[in-house]
Amino acid sequence: MWRWGGVELTCEAMEFEVPLTIECVDCLGTCHRLPREPEGGFAPGEVIPYRCEDCLDRWDIQFGPEEAHP
Repeated sequence: MWRWGGVELTCEAMEFEVPLTIECVDCLGTCHRLPREPEGGFAPGEVIPYRCEDCLDRWDIQFGPEEAHP
């Protein structure tokens, strides 16, 4: 449960998997997820950084609730 502006917010538990790799938009190489997965998993809306192994670009991707499965 969270508090925001004096309002209590709750969230149902969701199964949420973040891919280990994504395709680089710039060079079409493989981007690898940078952080280790937290013990409780990632939460929808969390920003996940990736780094391309070819061009070394960094991509910060926010996975929203639409990628989660209740």
